Amino acid sequence: MDGLGDTMQRMLRPLTRFAFALAVLAVVAPASAQDPPADAPVVLAAGDIANCKILVGAVATGRLLDQSPSATILTLGDNAYESGTASEFAECFGPTWGRNKDRIRPVLGNHDIRTKNGGPFYEYFGERAGPKGKGYYSFEVGSWHLIAMNSAIDAGPRSKQMEWLAEDLAAHPSDCILAYWHVPLFSSGPHGPIPQMLQAWKALLSAHADIVLNGHDHDYERFAPQDEFGKATPNGIREFVVGTGGGGVYDFVKTSLNSEVRSNASYGVIKLTLKPGGYDWEFLPATGTFTDKGSGTCTPKP
Repeated sequence: MDGLGDTMQRMLRPLTRFAFALAVLAVVAPASAQDPPADAPVVLAAGDIANCKILVGAVATGRLLDQSPSATILTLGDNAYESGTASEFAECFGPTWGRNKDRIRPVLGNHDIRTKNGGPFYEYFGERAGPKGKGYYSFEVGSWHLIAMNSAIDAGPRSKQMEWLAEDLAAHPSDCILAYWHVPLFSSGPHGPIPQMLQAWKALLSAHADIVLNGHDHDYERFAPQDEFGKATPNGIREFVVGTGGGGVYDFVKTSLNSEVRSNASYGVIKLTLKPGGYDWEFLPATGTFTDKGSGTCTPKP
């Protein structure tokens, strides 16, 4: 059996790897991601996606995207492993998530910037990735304001990115705000809490933002609404870590304060139904059976 496995690995090429992953997944029945009514827009999101060495996970999560053809798709960084090369985007991200590229609004991860400081990332996604070299931008989904940020560049209090964020929040005083980037401020995974985006969290909290989505740790975790110090507060921001796009899984290390749910048992995506004044969340497993669902309300604005 070992000899057969070695022979298969030597024979695999990008398209062959993809076909092999499809064959493996023929026995997997992923969760449904069917669209809700048209007046309730849907967002599907995950990070840490297309690993050319183990494409099975990205193939599985990619299938979930196909089942919800009107949803907006967010990538939470580390789109193509190991180094965000043009060939990794074309041969591994492309056949799995890339067929829905026209619906994707991506952000950069630390692996994406290994090649030419993210050059292939910007070339692959084009204007949907925001201004080249910046990678931060905003847009609307229904009544919600969505903000894509770049945790791979300076996000300090005097940075250009934070200056832009302040201006964007002032220009879009929405009742419901969702922000997303790669590196989480809070996490129970091996990377643990990372203060890189602390200033962003503080600015979003002041603007009464509601949801932050992150990747980086290859697991799923949901937090209670909290402030920038990790203190639970009803008017805080709820963070979801969704590093389950297909790039492998990590073990949890130490449970963070206010962590409500954790799992590394399934690849999958989070489905957010963005309603006026609130939202529903559901983790859709592409492999395995873990799921998590609930509802929240947007923080009242002054």
